[in-house]
Amino acid sequence: LLVASPWSPPGWMKDTGSMLKGGKLLPSFRAAWAKHFVLFAEAFKAVGVPLWAFTVQNEPHANTPWENCLYNHTEERDFVRDHLGPALEASGLGVKLLIWDHNRDDMFARAKTVYSDAAAEKYVWGVAYHWYGDPRHEMWPAREGQVLFDNLRRVHELRPDKHIIMSEACQEFGPRLSSWEVGERYGEAIIRDLNNYLEAWIDWNLILDARGGPNHVRNLVSAPVIADVARDKVLLHTPYFYMGHFSRFIKPGAQRILAGSNRDGLETTAFANPDGSLAAVVLNRGD
Repeated sequence: LLVASPWSPPGWMKDTGSMLKGGKLLPSFRAAWAKHFVLFAEAFKAVGVPLWAFTVQNEPHANTPWENCLYNHTEERDFVRDHLGPALEASGLGVKLLIWDHNRDDMFARAKTVYSDAAAEKYVWGVAYHWYGDPRHEMWPAREGQVLFDNLRRVHELRPDKHIIMSEACQEFGPRLSSWEVGERYGEAIIRDLNNYLEAWIDWNLILDARGGPNHVRNLVSAPVIADVARDKVLLHTPYFYMGHFSRFIKPGAQRILAGSNRDGLETTAFANPDGSLAAVVLNRGD
């Protein structure tokens, strides 16, 4: 399944005149930008690569040195209701639409705003989010933390008929090879999010080079697989093995079942697979 996520419209469509460092889509170009989504999906379909879903905007609250476009809650709602939703529906392509596509901290507020408008929410399949905001692993979040695992449950309770997927995760500040802490972060996040109604997990990068790139603004990060071109080696990083504990044993179509542990230090989730087998994944971050 292929999900497409725009980072910025052309600069001439924005109030800043630039694709970089924030800026908003000008109201006069909303219809044209919505049409671009349709043309993009049609072009991919024409070469045999149909899209499964769009997100409205990658990280709509992030004013960063790279490409972005800012939407507040009502701006995203209105763009979906008045332009993007109708354009995708009229196209007949069957491409699903996901809102938010940013961190867990504000996902409930964004969902509440869009889902409260019947004319907007009818076009929305669900909410996408990113995993960032954990001061245990990143430098920029508030020290009190912006992880908010429970916000997934709140979004689910708001509209149980809608869907939730994690659309971007990576560990910042380079490859960090051989760091078990990175793998454990994956394990914790996936378990906690699955237990709060997550339906799909998308890592940002399957494979990167030995520096954690390439990246045009040197935003170097980690990935489950690292290609060391200089030594002609493929290195499997700890997240590769942690993710394998989920993908190998939890099969497509599995249903989550209740599971618990008898120690605070154990994180666990469990699923009933379509073939009748049960799969439990347990994380022990202690020694």
